[in-house]
Amino acid sequence: MLVCVSVSHRSADFALLERLSAAAAKADPTQGLAGVRGSVVVSTCNRYESYLDVDDGPAMDEPAALTDLLGRLADQIGVSPDRMRTSARTMTGSRVAAHLFAVASGLDSVVVGEDEIAGQVRRALADAREAGTTTPALERVFQMASTTSREVKNVTGINAAGRSMVRLALDLAESRIPAWDRANVLLIGTGAYAGTTWAALRERGVDQIGVASPSGREHVFAQRDGVAPVSASARAVALAQADLVVTSTRVRTLEVAELRRARTRVGRPLLVIDLGLPANVDKQVDSLPGVELLDLETISLHAPVAELGTSAQAMDLVQQAAASFDRRSAEQSAGPTIAAYRGRVDRVLADELDRLAARGRLTEETEQALRHFAGVLVHEPTTRVRRLAAEGRLAEVEEAVGTLYGISPEPGTARQGSHGQRATRSG
Repeated sequence: MLVCVSVSHRSADFALLERLSAAAAKADPTQGLAGVRGSVVVSTCNRYESYLDVDDGPAMDEPAALTDLLGRLADQIGVSPDRMRTSARTMTGSRVAAHLFAVASGLDSVVVGEDEIAGQVRRALADAREAGTTTPALERVFQMASTTSREVKNVTGINAAGRSMVRLALDLAESRIPAWDRANVLLIGTGAYAGTTWAALRERGVDQIGVASPSGREHVFAQRDGVAPVSASARAVALAQADLVVTSTRVRTLEVAELRRARTRVGRPLLVIDLGLPANVDKQVDSLPGVELLDLETISLHAPVAELGTSAQAMDLVQQAAASFDRRSAEQSAGPTIAAYRGRVDRVLADELDRLAARGRLTEETEQALRHFAGVLVHEPTTRVRRLAAEGRLAEVEEAVGTLYGISPEPGTARQGSHGQRATRSG
């Protein structure tokens, strides 16, 4: 069964999200949880989500893995279990696919229709593959999430304007920056947001962008048009000359003391945009003369209201995709029952062919006729089983097959169904 723990801008403040992001960067909290077959973690600037493939449990109970994960997360970031639970949304089964598809399509983002999230979802799956934590069920739901995201983008054009936190931040910076073609810009970090930031700045007419990297990768990024690498030794000069500093890394990279030293004799204003989670910039820089800080929490307050028509159309596509995924998953969950039934028929057929052969009465025509009859006999029941499974009635089917034929699915066969599942807002 698929389950998800989601902590996002919709349910938690950015201080909690920052702590979760820092914890996730150090260790995967899903590792070693009892009953968990696999996991994929999606950690972005405005959400932390764990998608788990867990052993099936009682339909009306919350899977133990969810409870254990919430407790582990609370321990890792030093908050009470109650606060962790009230800050999280937990989902099981069919709700997981619908939520992930909406996330990948940008419908659950601060900026609806944002560009970056689809790539972040793909990278989360790639990271899980590299770590060896995926399962067939997780692969299917994440791959379909990417397919759904592309369809939403192509059909609705919801992200045609290139929406993103980066572009929203630069829109907010518009009135604070001199003419873009004359602005001195320093980009610190070469991570996930750096490419989008570079593209958005170039679109606005920024001619030269200095790039510094805490990991020393500025020369790799400098292969892009209009980029000048800034070494660690040249960073102070770049900070002194900058009109705009944009940070996008996974680590704390700009302290108030460093910026104070660099700006001691500088009279013109400086805008610092912090796109990192955890925060890259000491919040005290906002107290320095002429320095203004825009962090993710502040930027999110200015997120535009989504165009209702386009968002509704996109959500319809997401719901349709989720229903299709549920249907396929339910049909696949019927596989062990169908295999057990087919096995029973195959054994009866084999016994009859052996009996005829022993009596010298088995001809090629007779064998073909019996095999055709067995195929016809199996076709309608298996079609009905798949349909009933898609309607959430697999348990009834298994009971009926067991009663009529004395057979059951092979022990230990995993089922990925969508039955008896619910979504709750924890707390």
